[in-house]
Amino acid sequence: MSAPPVRVRFAPSPTGHLHLGNVRTALFNWLFARHHGGTFILRLEDTDAARSTQASVDSVIEDLRWLGLDWDEGPEVGGSFGPYRQTERYGLYSEYVQKLLDLDQAYPCYCTQEELGAERERAMAANRTYIYPGTCRRLTAPEREAREKEGRRPCVRLKIAPRTVFFSDLVRGPVSIHTQQFGDWVLTRPDGSPTYNFAVVVDDALMQVTHVIRGEDHLSNTPKQIVLYEALGLPVPQFAHLSMILGPDGSKLSKRHGDVSLDAFRTRGFLPDGVVNGLALLGWSDPGEREVLSRGELVERFDLGRVNKSAAVFDETKLRHLNREHLKGLSEEALSDELLPYLRNAGRLPAGELSAEVRAWSVELAVLLRSRLEVFSDAPAASDPVFCFEPGKMDASALASLAEPGAREVITALIARASEMDLAAPGAFKACLNAIKETLGVKGKALFHPIRLALTAAESGPDLEHLVPLLQRGSALDLPVPVLAPLDRARKILALI
Repeated sequence: MSAPPVRVRFAPSPTGHLHLGNVRTALFNWLFARHHGGTFILRLEDTDAARSTQASVDSVIEDLRWLGLDWDEGPEVGGSFGPYRQTERYGLYSEYVQKLLDLDQAYPCYCTQEELGAERERAMAANRTYIYPGTCRRLTAPEREAREKEGRRPCVRLKIAPRTVFFSDLVRGPVSIHTQQFGDWVLTRPDGSPTYNFAVVVDDALMQVTHVIRGEDHLSNTPKQIVLYEALGLPVPQFAHLSMILGPDGSKLSKRHGDVSLDAFRTRGFLPDGVVNGLALLGWSDPGEREVLSRGELVERFDLGRVNKSAAVFDETKLRHLNREHLKGLSEEALSDELLPYLRNAGRLPAGELSAEVRAWSVELAVLLRSRLEVFSDAPAASDPVFCFEPGKMDASALASLAEPGAREVITALIARASEMDLAAPGAFKACLNAIKETLGVKGKALFHPIRLALTAAESGPDLEHLVPLLQRGSALDLPVPVLAPLDRARKILALI
């Protein structure tokens, strides 16, 4: 008998932007579904009325859309197993809790929060873990009626028989937990709202989820849920619990490590494919030990059997490196489009629609900057050699280089030759260099170092054969920060020596 088609879900609580831990869980579910030709479901666990807002729902959807994790069923898509928001499924939860009561698998519990709190305090004083002792399980019908007359509103608890629950985790292997560790747990609260462990089982079962892939913080919930599946006579899905993500200091990744929301990485200028690649390697390894992988390659190669049970350490330096590799694959026009808002915010490109000339020049600028970028927000600093020419801020080493024998002669020759040609023309700058080399009989560092200092006021920077024509064309454009032409730069440097 063939296995049922793979159906997995990502079920976030919409209380703000997704953080990297949640996103990694969503990604692994998405990769697993796509690898097996299955279904990826988005379900919103929005029962926290105080924190779940429509703005948060919109944020979750926007984050996933930006990352490219498309869902086959869920909000904005629909499907045959909806609704896909828990607040729209309360009728289903009522139906199933009543079924458990009718099967004598559950019972109303009238213990107040004050009574339960006092029991917890006594347990703590005795240095033991508090487990609900099943007080209301033994109530007779008249005792229940008496509590109802007192105005007590019951929660509903699941009857748990003493036993060891076994399951085989697809990441962690065999797991066993005794039910005495959790006792008769709550299905619905006195106001009728479902608890997480109850709602998630009903939802996963009715949505025919075959594999539950989630963080290891849910590991202790799994035996509770298995007991409930069995009490309702529902098929139990397979479970895979992903180890936590740690920060560089070895503690759980959190706000202490900076803003680790997906939105923050988007704002800093990471590519979706770079983030996907980086998150995929947090706990999973490629069978060919490759690190730079396209989305299609990840789908093809992903296997839960290669997910590591030990914690993964998030390294932003590595993520930036991977992002840089993916950035190399962007077309010139696409790269220019991505850099535009960062250069505009830095006041270096005009707001509003660009003229055809500025647009063409901005594409050339993007090509120049590509090798100097890891993320798009690096663009303003990377473009300093184009927009910032500050001879007065040269350091002692640069000034000493200008004072070396022959430097003045090279810069003088540069000015003379450049005055006779259009440095924006293809090959003009290279021809200028060759002419200076022939006239002065210099080459190597003695030629190139003074010229770089003359054109950039720095000892290192972008390739001059690309930079010089860009400067020449930029000097003729109406830009918020005027670009100084190469000849004018060389003259300013010459005036210093």
